[in-house]
Amino acid sequence: MRLHWYRSSPMSAAQRADARENRERIVEIAREAVASSGELRLNAVAKSAGVGQGTLYRHFPTREDLLAEVYRQEVEDLVALAPELLAAYEPVEALSRWFDRIAEYARVKRGVFAALETAVWKGLSEESHGPLGDAITLLLDAGKSAGTIRPDIDARDLFILSGYLTRLDDDEWDSRARHLLDVLLQGVLSR
Repeated sequence: MRLHWYRSSPMSAAQRADARENRERIVEIAREAVASSGELRLNAVAKSAGVGQGTLYRHFPTREDLLAEVYRQEVEDLVALAPELLAAYEPVEALSRWFDRIAEYARVKRGVFAALETAVWKGLSEESHGPLGDAITLLLDAGKSAGTIRPDIDARDLFILSGYLTRLDDDEWDSRARHLLDVLLQGVLSR
């Protein structure tokens, strides 16, 4: 399956700003829907975003296009957060706070991937591993330099170990996701 990417025709700065705001609102509403229920109904997204069906379809011609954008935005936000956290916190605290965001990301990822065809979600997953691996490596390297993270831990270790989040049932997510990430964090700390 091929996702559609369209370039819009020239428009004024005010129209572009309005279109950008509509697009951002649509993506945020879709993200909330996927995170809370795993279900994405386009008419409900358009209504909640305060836009018409035509506006939604101009930005996202298919349901898959919207889901892919939700996922891409999640990855971009997560990657951008790593250096921000390192600038504000010591490495272990930065990694812990990044894990808080990983729990939210994993919930959205699970919903997006459940709604997409296998070929599409595999492509999205492969696309995200590089940037996420770079963000994890940044956090781990800062902790290793500070002597607080074990030197034998790498990004692949965290990818594999955090994969358990996909096995959580919805009814246990709130009670287990962060707890299990805390267990993971304790396992990567230097002793």
